[in-house]
Amino acid sequence: MSFSRTFLDETIQAVRQLDVDGIDRLAAGLASAREAGGRLFILGVGGSAGHASHAVNDFRKICAFEAYAPTDNVSELTARINDDGWEGVLVEWLKTSRLDSKDALLIFSVGGGNVEKNVSVNLVRAIDEAKRRGARVFGIVGKDGGYTKKAADECVVIPVVSAERITPHTEGLCAVVWHLLVSHPALKVAQTKWESVR
Repeated sequence: MSFSRTFLDETIQAVRQLDVDGIDRLAAGLASAREAGGRLFILGVGGSAGHASHAVNDFRKICAFEAYAPTDNVSELTARINDDGWEGVLVEWLKTSRLDSKDALLIFSVGGGNVEKNVSVNLVRAIDEAKRRGARVFGIVGKDGGYTKKAADECVVIPVVSAERITPHTEGLCAVVWHLLVSHPALKVAQTKWESVR
């Protein structure tokens, strides 16, 4: 069998194993935060930072949700890294944004963060600050979910179907899940462009 067929078969297998009820609960939780007047802070590093930027656009435009990604402002991001260090960059950004109990975090991460393994500690610090302030935490993560899975109010874990391809399947299906969310009747309020063109 070709590699392409194997990869796509693994993707199909992972999609079939997704927790559909968990996705619906995540949509309902996000909708609740929006209806309460809360803001959505989408956090991710590496490829997940790219997802966060794209998702901010969709949550704002399609779901009328005030949303932000700390990694979108390169000047502030690098100044904070320089001054506060990589581990504190997201939490300090959230403090300046006056994160409060009406707000929500949405974490995109392959591993979900792990202090002991020194992986995505900046996400862990941001989650801890959000919990301290009473903000809700949601996640779309891979592997075993890491710290995000343990601490989140609702977290969708992308199933591991290949130990050799955890990252590409997680990142690819993260995009599928958040596109599902912005299309979900609990969240969607505006028509997307190409569906409205006749």
